[in-house]
Formats: sequence, structure tokens, C-alpha cells
Amino acid sequence: MIYIIAALKSEAQGIVDKYKLKKDKLNSYTIFNNEKITLIISGIGIINSNNATGQILKHFKKNEDDTYLNIGICGANTCYTIGELIEISSIKYMNKTVIINDNEKNLINCLDNEATNDTFDIVDMESFGFYQATKGVKNVRIFKVVSDNFRPELVTKQKTKTLIFNTIEDIIDAVTKENT
Repeated sequence: MIYIIAALKSEAQGIVDKYKLKKDKLNSYTIFNNEKITLIISGIGIINSNNATGQILKHFKKNEDDTYLNIGICGANTCYTIGELIEISSIKYMNKTVIINDNEKNLINCLDNEATNDTFDIVDMESFGFYQATKGVKNVRIFKVVSDNFRPELVTKQKTKTLIFNTIEDIIDAVTKENT
């Protein structure tokens, strides 16, 4: 099973549409699933991401072949193009850096608020919460799609949905190829 944690409904919608996931509830969370994918909408922020990921881990029976994904949009400096898919290898939050995997070399800075300047290369607001909840879990990956170059006011729900829709197949292919 592939478990996906997405912060926003607009991030989830592209995945729901692509894989024809059915809507359900898990406690106070909205989830979408089919026989291969379960997606939960966490809400924005570290705490929300941590709590939603924890609900998935607590509610569903774990299998060593399961994969846990944090998928969403991110801000990035202009060396990244809008729509570019980035697999995250490490997260920096409050001067603490944690490594997710050694295969990639992309550090994301997890922030508590939107970034409007290019102090960092890549930023989001959920990755550290996902990391905290999945410590010790096998098959954990983070994929982000660049939505803006530190101009969050330009990000719309439709743009977010389209960005994720356009990259989700590449993400799922990467994950399933690695697990076979």
C-alpha cells in the first residue's frame, strides 16, 4: 500500500482524480483510497502533518512493503523551475538537520510561515512533521513540486492541483520501481 500525506485539498485533488480514489473519513480527517493508495489531507503545518501521519500509522496495519509519502508543493529559488519535481533527502528545521535518504541531495527548510524571500533554496511547512511521525518506518520518501519562486501570492488552488497532477505518475513510478 502507498500512503500519501498531503497538506491541502488542492494537492490531494490531482492524485484523487488521477487514481480515482474514493472519499472516506478517518476520525476527523478526510481520506481518499483505492486498493493500492490511501491519501490523507493533513492541513498546513508541522503539527497537522505529524498528527495526520500518526493517524495513518495507528489506524492501518503496517506491512514492510508499505511506502509512506509526503507529497506537496514548495517554494524554491529561481534555480528551480515552476513545476519541477524534487525528491527531498534532508530536512532542516530550527537549526536541526535530519537525513531522509542518501540517494538525493536536496535539502528542504521546513518553516512555520510562508517564505517571501530567497533566504533558502527550497521551503515547505509540513516535511518535518511527517519526518517526526515516520521515524523508524521503512520506505519513507518526500516529493515536492515547485509552485513558486518565493511568491506564494501567485499560487492558486487550480495551479496546485495541476502541478501535482502533472507529476504524480512520475512519483508513483519512482516508488513502485524501487520496491520491485
